[in-house]
Amino acid sequence: QVQLVESGGGLVQAGGSLRLSCAASGRTFSSYVMAWFRQAPGKEREFVAAVTSSGAIKRYADSVKGRFTISRDNAKNTVFLQMNSLKPEDTAVYYCAANTVLRRTFTDYDYWGQGTQVTVSS
Repeated sequence: QVQLVESGGGLVQAGGSLRLSCAASGRTFSSYVMAWFRQAPGKEREFVAAVTSSGAIKRYADSVKGRFTISRDNAKNTVFLQMNSLKPEDTAVYYCAANTVLRRTFTDYDYWGQGTQVTVSS
């Protein structure tokens, strides 16, 4: 089992940057695929990015490709999401999730954090 706690959200102007962190508890962090999802009001939770357990493979949603970067530090049990060139449409609650297999569907993930709000003003 793994517990996840996100941080780093906030209010930023369009074009700005934020770095989200997700701290995981448990000794098996390095065996999990880690992902970020987001959910805007009235919309379904959507895939943002994922990274395999070793960090070797990364996948991104088309909407964030080239602007967002996912990374992980297995020694610190932490996964990051660097978000650059933010747009108002990036406004959402961002969730960290863990799974044993890299998937893009939120229903496939077993463990979730509580979420952190990101608001991008125009």
